[in-house]
Amino acid sequence: MRRISSIQAQATLKSSCKIQELLSSSMEKRVAIIGAGISGLLACKYAASRGFNPVVFEAEEQVGGLWNHTIESTRLQNIKDFFQFSDFPWPSSVQDAQPTNTQLLEYLQSYARHFELLPYIKFNSKVVSVSYVGECEEEIQSWELWGGSGKAFGSKGKWNLKVLHTKEESVEEYAAEFVVICIGRFSGLPEIPSFPPGFGPEVFSGKVLHSMDYSAMDNASAAKFIKGKRIAIIGSGKSAIDIAFECAKANGNDIPCTVIQRTIHWMLPHDAQPLGLSFGFLCFSRFAELLVHKPGEGFLSSILATSLSPLRWGMSKLIESYLRWKLPLKKYNMIPKEDVLQEKSSCQILFLPPNFYDKVEDGSIILKKSQCFSFCKEGLILDGEDDPVKADIVIYATGYKGDEKLKNIFSSPTFQNCIAGSPTSAIPLYRQMIHPRIPQLVVISYSESLSNLYTFEMRCKWLGYFLDEAFKLPSIKKMEEDIKMWEKYMKKYSGNGKFRRACISGVPIWYNDQLCKDIGCNPRRKKGFFTDLFEPYRLADYKEL
Repeated sequence: MRRISSIQAQATLKSSCKIQELLSSSMEKRVAIIGAGISGLLACKYAASRGFNPVVFEAEEQVGGLWNHTIESTRLQNIKDFFQFSDFPWPSSVQDAQPTNTQLLEYLQSYARHFELLPYIKFNSKVVSVSYVGECEEEIQSWELWGGSGKAFGSKGKWNLKVLHTKEESVEEYAAEFVVICIGRFSGLPEIPSFPPGFGPEVFSGKVLHSMDYSAMDNASAAKFIKGKRIAIIGSGKSAIDIAFECAKANGNDIPCTVIQRTIHWMLPHDAQPLGLSFGFLCFSRFAELLVHKPGEGFLSSILATSLSPLRWGMSKLIESYLRWKLPLKKYNMIPKEDVLQEKSSCQILFLPPNFYDKVEDGSIILKKSQCFSFCKEGLILDGEDDPVKADIVIYATGYKGDEKLKNIFSSPTFQNCIAGSPTSAIPLYRQMIHPRIPQLVVISYSESLSNLYTFEMRCKWLGYFLDEAFKLPSIKKMEEDIKMWEKYMKKYSGNGKFRRACISGVPIWYNDQLCKDIGCNPRRKKGFFTDLFEPYRLADYKEL
């Protein structure tokens, strides 16, 4: 037998230890979650339930995401029965069908405490960038399966996360084999209108800010900021409406608030039940989904959707007639051009604050339409109007650059280009979560629905199974084909180019069916044919997944 010198033995031992260290490292399954809003809490809960020890990086001091910075009058844009965790109901003390922002934030914080999620969270920790190491880009592009195997931890690569700890003003790097992005689209990077020189806010004598800055104020500071001021608001979404309502309450018709909208959206009264039909039946029933063509549907389903298209058109017109009767839309030239069900399919429909149109009727709120505007010293000049809208403060409620925010988190230009998609399509995500060419990473909170909590919990249930490697993904080619089918659906039903919002609210149950099939459970969650067809689906129907 050949003898090995002590030096050789030590070298062999060191080499063996190094190999063991590398093997140990390659077998690690560290999970990092970016954001502790609704989707981040859910991702943490379902990852932990599968035996993982996730680390959640949250830039704020507490959980709740954008609900930490909302306008005082903002309420839940849904009925709470459809915005409720499957295993954690709203407390009995919350009686309103649409809870206030404070009640919602308390609900999320109670959820985090109840399921002991807080120990997993690093607060005041903002993820600046993520970079993938261990696999070259040429290798990744050559894969036929996501990550090389179609599994959550199939690749030998890992992610490095650069994290800014805001309290210490220090930057650290963390490593994880799997990253879950839960940063949301409606915060952080505001959409600011641009103007030619001499026509922008530089010529205005007042103050200009974005709704993000207004929402970041505490309630007392916000009330003081708008009190006694002439306010002009640019925008037609929920933020614009809520800020206008607050201004009207603060200043009345002595100093009316002006809302300038380019695109008018359908707005529902807070107590709306068009045609006597419930919100759940119209938005979360299989019958409602029979009326539309769905991504990847079969021949019979396609024939049925085509046959029932007149019924869908009729339902849409009846709902619009109800809204025109319920609200003085014609009187104030606020009838949208888009079909109401198209607006639903693009997540553009919204609930009004209670008695909103009472403030319009008494002159506290002035509604205007204009395709373009510019600044002057006194305020704003609207297209087609001679007299300026005089203002002390102009607030942009013009939304956020959600696509750019998601793109910027990647340090790799290749991954930035992948996630950006094209100017004419939504960000290409399989199951609205996974990019076929970006391994070991999912995006939970980009694609929306009419109930984001509902959708995010279903995705995180799916994520738990996927992390546990209960199933694997199809080939990259099939994933890309599926993405194209969903893109085609969004273009068909969202209208007016809004499909870039990546909204699934026209077919939430069909979407859930795909997730259920992936994890191997029965998508039909109700007993009886007619019950399954007509009764609204709630998250409680998926509780046992």
